[in-house]
Amino acid sequence: MKLNNANILITGGTLGIGHATAKLLIESGANVAITGRDEKRTLKAARDIGAMPITADVANPDDVRHTFQTFMEEFGRLDVLINNAGIGLSKPLEELTVEDFEQVYRVNVFGAAMMAARAAKIFKKQNYGNIINIGSTASGNGYEGGSVYASSKAALKSMTQSWQKELRRHNVRVMLINPSEVTTAFGNPDREERDSQPNKLRGEEIAWAIKSVLKMDDRGFIPELAVWATNPF
Repeated sequence: MKLNNANILITGGTLGIGHATAKLLIESGANVAITGRDEKRTLKAARDIGAMPITADVANPDDVRHTFQTFMEEFGRLDVLINNAGIGLSKPLEELTVEDFEQVYRVNVFGAAMMAARAAKIFKKQNYGNIINIGSTASGNGYEGGSVYASSKAALKSMTQSWQKELRRHNVRVMLINPSEVTTAFGNPDREERDSQPNKLRGEEIAWAIKSVLKMDDRGFIPELAVWATNPF
């Protein structure tokens, strides 16, 4: 696709992968809106890179409606939805509660699905669109303490596969990007970015992967792509 003047919506765009992706796509000529739950942080993040800010929580159905209404009023057309918003939780199996699953699934699974559902309605009318889901290599390789997070990303992977089968006939590409460990604020209680390390992935590497899969001619798409650090040891 042509990124110049493409209209792109990125959830969780105030930090990490989402922010790096928004910055790169704006530099490529796209019109980008980012969402975030914290109004002050969202406004600053958007201002820093020239994005449109939308204060919203993907776990809240009313916020999802508000997001699309605001976006379409501004741009009139949606070309790409990037489901990036996500939260994590690590706990031993014997300490898990139903609330732990509900908290993470509301964002990583239910929120992503509700965002995609609204995007799909727009894309079917347009007979064109792109959905990129940000998964994790954990979706196919559980880890100690990862019952909640890894399973939420496994659910996202399964949903991605279902949406691919539903939407291909409408010229909609649905793609899954699975990063391994990235030095972002993810999992950091104070939501501050971790320091970059020379041998670890940054948000920028995932942003380049997203840009690359989008730029393939619209007649083809990459269903799933994993991104690993070359030598993280």
